[in-house]
Amino acid sequence: MAGSVWSEQAGSHAVYPGTFDPFTAGHADVVDRVRQLFDRVTVLVAVNGDKQPAASQEQRLAALRSLLPVSWGNVTVTAWAGLTAAFCHEHRAGTIVRGVRNRTDLWHECQLAAMNESLGITTVLIPARPGLAAVSSTAARALPTRLV
Repeated sequence: MAGSVWSEQAGSHAVYPGTFDPFTAGHADVVDRVRQLFDRVTVLVAVNGDKQPAASQEQRLAALRSLLPVSWGNVTVTAWAGLTAAFCHEHRAGTIVRGVRNRTDLWHECQLAAMNESLGITTVLIPARPGLAAVSSTAARALPTRLV
């Protein structure tokens, strides 16, 4: 579908929300896999009141845009401060995509999926590839900065 013309059908547009602080190899893998399943994918740099990102929303947005390959023409990046389901309704996206690394993620994501389903939006859970399951933004922020 990645090469097809973008459609306005429900389900042809997926949203992948996250704080992405920072955007990791695991996040990139999810986007790469999902962009092949949907006509359009919006990576949504979201605000989460439970998290205190190290970078501002604008910095995360700019970093993410610079990291995604230009050849991923059906992927866009934008920021949003409200409910993801509200963004989906406003932008005709029928699906929210979430990555799952472990049982804790699965439990949490199933609860969010149930809430979003009640709001009319389906959630698709993408399991992490085994080599990326230990990758997290929290761990990435803890790594010492390397001088090149």
